[in-house]
Amino acid sequence: MTSAASDLARLAALLAGTQPLNWVITGDSITHGLVHTQGGRSYAEHLHELIRGELERTRDIVVNSAISGHRVPDILGDFDRRVSSWRPHIVTLMIGTNDVSTLPGNPRVDAAEFRASLGDFVARVREIDAIPVLQTPPAIDIPNAPGRERIAEFSDAVRDAATEDGVILVDQYARFIELGGGGVPWGLMNDPFHPGAAGHAALALELAAALRIRPAASRTLPLLEAQVAAARLA
Repeated sequence: MTSAASDLARLAALLAGTQPLNWVITGDSITHGLVHTQGGRSYAEHLHELIRGELERTRDIVVNSAISGHRVPDILGDFDRRVSSWRPHIVTLMIGTNDVSTLPGNPRVDAAEFRASLGDFVARVREIDAIPVLQTPPAIDIPNAPGRERIAEFSDAVRDAATEDGVILVDQYARFIELGGGGVPWGLMNDPFHPGAAGHAALALELAAALRIRPAASRTLPLLEAQVAAARLA
């Protein structure tokens, strides 16, 4: 059975080789990266620089297929366009901030349904022989984000999916809680549930760490670390 450890070993071997890789990064508005970075780079764009710039994997392709407002069923229903048509080797998914919503007009989904949808996504990624990577959504300002009070429960569902399905996990929720000293890291947010530019720097750092992407003598990573540190102090 495939495990997170075997997937990490496979990824390391791919990165050590010369075969060009296709990376698909998908999810909702947080990954889409529009508006809330206010002209700064999204975490997907930081990953692009690390891979195609600092690792000098210039023939790799990094595709961001995230769409604002989307949920897991939206991605599953458009899986060919969003994922498989790019013939990916690695697929990352950050999702849950919209799935959790109980606002009027939104279908109410419980954590078990969400977990099952994640399992479907992972199975479909494995069917195309790609490495799945699951990311928890970052922590949010619950009092000012009506309808998203269950975000911690849905983050637990992502963790459960990663554990039970043997998938690499990037626990962005836990990292944001840590950066916020047990709460929301205000300096990293642009609004109650969208990270700003510094928040995207933090997301990129956590994703790179989980995937063990740390180029020697990196220029980018220290800059991202400094940006996050400065925002925490602001």
